Amino acid sequence: MKWLRSMTACLALLVASSGAAETGKTGSRPADSVYQLSMPLTDARGKTQDWRALEGKPRIVAMFYTSCPYMCPLIVESAKAVEHALPPAQRGRVGVVLISLDPARDTPAVLRETATKRKIDATRWLLAAPAPADVRKIAGVLDVRYRRLADGNFNHTSVLILLDARGRIVARTEQIGPKPDADFVSAVRAQL
Repeated sequence: MKWLRSMTACLALLVASSGAAETGKTGSRPADSVYQLSMPLTDARGKTQDWRALEGKPRIVAMFYTSCPYMCPLIVESAKAVEHALPPAQRGRVGVVLISLDPARDTPAVLRETATKRKIDATRWLLAAPAPADVRKIAGVLDVRYRRLADGNFNHTSVLILLDARGRIVARTEQIGPKPDADFVSAVRAQL
């Protein structure tokens, strides 16, 4: 739980420093909600919405980039494996959000192409890119570490993060691959 306390403190600093807190609805969000961060995301259709619009249902969130040759395809397959471990009636009650680490190259057209290539169900999954200046902010609230390499690739944390409907981090798994982490799947089921 130490990481959760540090993430709450990081989130509070980000919100305070960005001036993102609003009156009204924001006041009703838990202090440890990642949706305290206001940030535009542009999806594969080219539609831009505030990150906070995802509030309201549990979400499995990961950061990735489409040109990644190694771990990112495994992150996608891991999220699919978690989704497939749920009964069909429950799959629509959880969303999957893949957020790009590389918004300069991950344009809506590239995100669409990736969704098609990876056979991603666009009714339940959101592939989106933040503004370049917001990548570090979202990575910070999700506790995803990354750095750009000289060849244009990224070293990054390979993790699936479960958010409850109000945006609190309730589980994480770094078990990446076709066999889902049973504890993480149980945590997802508990949110449905």
